[in-house]
Amino acid sequence: ALKTGITSIYCEFEDPRKYRQAVQKIRSKAQSPNIFVAPPRITKPSENWILEQVRNSNADGYLIRNYDHLKFFAEERCIGDFSLNVANALTADYFKNGFHLQRLTASYDLNIHQLQDLLKTSPPEWYEVTIHQHIPMFHMEHCVFCAFLSDGTDFRNCGRPCEQHEVKIKDRVGTEHVLQADAGCRNTVFNGTAQTGAEYVHKLVELGLQNFRIEFVNEKPQEVEQTIYRYQQLLNGEIKGSQLWRELKLQNQLGVTRGTVVG
Repeated sequence: ALKTGITSIYCEFEDPRKYRQAVQKIRSKAQSPNIFVAPPRITKPSENWILEQVRNSNADGYLIRNYDHLKFFAEERCIGDFSLNVANALTADYFKNGFHLQRLTASYDLNIHQLQDLLKTSPPEWYEVTIHQHIPMFHMEHCVFCAFLSDGTDFRNCGRPCEQHEVKIKDRVGTEHVLQADAGCRNTVFNGTAQTGAEYVHKLVELGLQNFRIEFVNEKPQEVEQTIYRYQQLLNGEIKGSQLWRELKLQNQLGVTRGTVVG
């Protein structure tokens, strides 16, 4: 990603202690991008030590994913993540003006029509839209790594197999969905096929949207570089959205369904 000229990089690592190393690596570059790091999506009352590890990285900013994060990182530069579920102008105003977040990530529930309505009913500069992603389909307390790759019962005696092994879950049609653990030993299942809203990018730009996010899960460096380059071409008007999703073999869809919010 550092080779592509991207101006902001978000990191979400299983081990938050590695954020410090990532920050140092990025800042060692001559023209370093901003680096934002993400705490786990769920925070229990006894897990503030994880948030301390995240903050000790001294990143440029933090992805805010729940109310505990809003309080803990209140004095920091913050961007609201998709899990705040900002799906309408009222919710956007509550988070943007009530907690002084730099930007808000639009809810993954929104289809293109609902997203357009959101940009028309509140300032488009408030938002960023994830235009390429492996949708996080399931988030659970149960740790598959511990249950199937260890004789232990929790992080104290499991041997941390999540740090050495890659696990995928195959569905009925043969698609292998990626499983990832976080610092709290919770697991997320990511859709094995990335989806894109590339065909809608220019409509969103016309409405004033300025910030787009591309998310990767387990892609190889060459895939990351190629994908970012194609989106840069798209934003520069050098290729069409249909060309991008066909070439990269992506699912052509924005949001998780046709839309769950009725207008």
